[in-house]
Amino acid sequence: MNNTSPLADNSSTATETSMPTPAFSPLYQQIKGLILQNLQSGEWKPGESIPSEMELAARYRVSQGTVRKAIDELASDNLLVRRQGKGTFVATHAEHHVQYRFLKLVPDRGDLDTEGPAQREIVDCKRLRATADIARALALRTGDTVLQVRRVLSFAGTPTILEDLWLPAAPFKGLTAERLADYHGPMYALFETEFGVRMVRADEKIRAVLPDATQSELLKVTPGTPLLSVERVAFTYNDTPMELRRGFYRTESHHYHNALS
Repeated sequence: MNNTSPLADNSSTATETSMPTPAFSPLYQQIKGLILQNLQSGEWKPGESIPSEMELAARYRVSQGTVRKAIDELASDNLLVRRQGKGTFVATHAEHHVQYRFLKLVPDRGDLDTEGPAQREIVDCKRLRATADIARALALRTGDTVLQVRRVLSFAGTPTILEDLWLPAAPFKGLTAERLADYHGPMYALFETEFGVRMVRADEKIRAVLPDATQSELLKVTPGTPLLSVERVAFTYNDTPMELRRGFYRTESHHYHNALS
């Protein structure tokens, strides 16, 4: 005679089905993670080509289709660049289309190409102790040493963008106002080539503000002129924060543009 209670069976089944199950990660996502590890370790540097899909498939013992899907996602994330007939390369901030990835202020007339590069003035570059809010943004401890850079970007002689940025001191040892002024490419390209820090993504907060006295003076606007305030935290690989940037934008002849997809 079977003394097992159907109710007991149902209770057991319910308990088992309520247990959490391990999260499933598709194979191509696992390969994407392995490629990211290689990028983070510096095995393939910005601007360099990575191995072919066939070579990567052999390395990771998966199909070429799996590797291709992983590379497609990394290309969509602007970490890799496919070049027809040449292969796949590590994206670099020195490339034209990547230079403008984080610059969202565009002229009302024409575009960034017709407007030309901004004239840059480095106002200050100094070492200081991180305040609580800066330390929190950069995953540091309050009082840790950071670099603060202040610069003004002008277009056609008009000061348009005032930026304050804070960087953890250790990865940017040797960065000075003179070094920034002497470098004529994008700042993120300098970070990449000179310090081995590649910004791969950023979070931004936007609000309208009125300038304080110093901001009014540097941007040559009256205290009642509304500015667009953009606060950005930029991350390198593995979601490590590497820059806090606060920008103040004049918008009489420019606007913030973001293409959503």
